Amino acid sequence: MNEWVTVASDRLRYRPGVALFSLEGKQEQRSETGLSARDVASGSSGPVISVVLGTLNRRRFLKAAIRSIRENHIAMPYEIIVIDGGSTDGSLAWLTRQKDIITIIQHNGGEWRGQELLHRSWGYFMNLGFRCASGEYVCMVSDDCILVPGAIAEGVSHLDALRASGVMVGAGAFYFRDWPDAHEFHVQLTLGNRMMVNHGLFVRDALSAVNWIEEERYAFYHADSDLCLKLWQRGYEVVDCPNSYVEHYFLADRAGRSSMTAVERRDWQSYLDRWTGVMFDGREENAGGQVTKAYVDPCRSASRFPRLEVTLHRLSRTTATVAAPAKRAARKALPTLARNRRSSR
Repeated sequence: MNEWVTVASDRLRYRPGVALFSLEGKQEQRSETGLSARDVASGSSGPVISVVLGTLNRRRFLKAAIRSIRENHIAMPYEIIVIDGGSTDGSLAWLTRQKDIITIIQHNGGEWRGQELLHRSWGYFMNLGFRCASGEYVCMVSDDCILVPGAIAEGVSHLDALRASGVMVGAGAFYFRDWPDAHEFHVQLTLGNRMMVNHGLFVRDALSAVNWIEEERYAFYHADSDLCLKLWQRGYEVVDCPNSYVEHYFLADRAGRSSMTAVERRDWQSYLDRWTGVMFDGREENAGGQVTKAYVDPCRSASRFPRLEVTLHRLSRTTATVAAPAKRAARKALPTLARNRRSSR
């Protein structure tokens, strides 16, 4: 490996026409021609990693998530793919200004020329990004996530090592926690106590082999679990990535989640119907759980979540002790605080 040199730049480099961007400067090993070792081996200068996420009207969270991807110290070529469901909060205008993002717009709701638009499933939207992805690995995250620095590179390194040793890996789960309520990070086990991916890496060839995510069976919930069981059924392993961490702001869409209870019940029943007797024996003790880890993030990545949203969350937790008039006054003051903060920059 003596022919590889370390690039010490902190610039975001763009290669026109390839939709390829990489953040350089964290011991990135590149050849004198500008290609990584993997590029030379494959004869390709395309991305190794495709980071895919969906979004709808969560611009502040989206911007924080994208920043955490760009600053994740990814030394190898990567691309970012965002699927937007037709945002009206300024997300689309912001996305079109980001030259390192491939944006796919698929309006999901409302009317067009007198006809109501068809509502698509979560799986449909993610498949748009997965099928578009050209990387060897597809990193699935959410727009309400902050990636702890190094998460993606550590995950790829771990999966590379396992695959090189002969393990048939299909996916790697990143440890995450639902900030700010949870203290420990965890990965989840699904039916049959098999590991699944909430946020993490998939081998793109494995996704193709199992025909991607189910689009019709589930409206929103459990399609990610279903995908992982399809990988297990096909002979792939879903493993944890022990040095990859994600902060997940679970209550980014409080109102939306509270209105989806019936959908979650229907999707859960569809999930059980499909896999009971196949990958699940029906016993409650084999219905899944969590593998937890204590971890202190030295970068305090959660501090990058939108401050106003965090303030609202903390206000909501004081319902039992704070009088309603005081809460209303505090909420009314937030826009003024935001304007003052912007004007002080």
